[in-house]
Amino acid sequence: MALDEETLNQFVESVRRYVRDRLIPLEMQVAEEDQIPEDVIAEMKEMGLFGISIPSEFGGLGLSMSEEVAIIQEMGYTSPVFRSMFGTNVGIGSQGIVMDGTPEQKEKYLPKLATGELIGSFALTEPDAGSDAGSVRTSARRDGDDFIINGTKRYITNAPRAGIFTVMARTGTREEGARGVSAFLVDAKLPGISLGKPDQKMGQKGAHTCDVIFEDVRVPANALIGGKEGQGFKTAMKVLDRGRLHISALSVGTAKRLIDESVSYASGRKQFGTEIANFQLVQAMLADSQTEYYAGKCMVEAAAKSFDAGEAVSMNASSCKLFCTEMVGRVADRAVQVHGGAGYISEYCVERFFRDVRLFRLYEGTSQIQQLVIAKHLIRNAEHSPG
Repeated sequence: MALDEETLNQFVESVRRYVRDRLIPLEMQVAEEDQIPEDVIAEMKEMGLFGISIPSEFGGLGLSMSEEVAIIQEMGYTSPVFRSMFGTNVGIGSQGIVMDGTPEQKEKYLPKLATGELIGSFALTEPDAGSDAGSVRTSARRDGDDFIINGTKRYITNAPRAGIFTVMARTGTREEGARGVSAFLVDAKLPGISLGKPDQKMGQKGAHTCDVIFEDVRVPANALIGGKEGQGFKTAMKVLDRGRLHISALSVGTAKRLIDESVSYASGRKQFGTEIANFQLVQAMLADSQTEYYAGKCMVEAAAKSFDAGEAVSMNASSCKLFCTEMVGRVADRAVQVHGGAGYISEYCVERFFRDVRLFRLYEGTSQIQQLVIAKHLIRNAEHSPG
């Protein structure tokens, strides 16, 4: 563990209080204004949230996966837009550098990512490439000591605030598929980079995404992560285990919030002369949600311990991502149902969460991709088992 137990407990408690006292009261404002207040972003930087997964030697907190899961469950108790602000720095915006970056790349970028001075953004998805990451069309053509990047990236989280993009671009032939994809660290201020109009999303107002267009963007060869061509897809796959456990923990935290909101409403709302919490069919919905929440919590915490122990967790990480993100969707649906007509009104937070959590089943690999990953691991393990 990166922190001793007492220090970790204090950090978890401080995040818990911050979420309840500071962030929850701001949820409606952020949703209406589609913007997180700048002073809140500064506070999250001060708390060290932008660097929880970045090693301490580069200014981060260097939390283990289990410790990160504990923090993100607390962050899941409020609107996911707050976590999204620092989520790319914690996950795919930094971990590619942590795992595969050169010493020079780590020294240059990680300290600034850890403090939030630099916002990282991961540019993989394209108009014709998403789940099929190996079909990336954005090109990076060698030109002397540089590469010239051309292409369009889509739905890029935090792109409007990004100071650096981790860009997946094709350095090899299209026939090479994933083996021809490389990862580049691209300064967002370079000539030739432009942003599309902000995406109008179903939910998660305050978390901004848009297209990022690269037109003859010249980057030095030392921008290539690890200094190697053709390793981009492998780098992306390496960071996914941690990212999927992170989103699973977020889903668990949000499920807890939805259950608490449902119990509170059911305990105060009266019909037929009594609180609806006394109705057995309402109790059944609450019980189902609590049971699924507990199952997801146990799954992600167990998988996080395995991750920290250095065990292979790709199948279990996908299992957590599949179950927890689908679970929180069901919990959100039941929360609306328990609230009845009120659950369809924006005055109640369950309406907003119902829309917000729908995204959890899409990013870091869709539910269907998780099913394929799990099945492939099962089949591969069976083929290599004795007898």
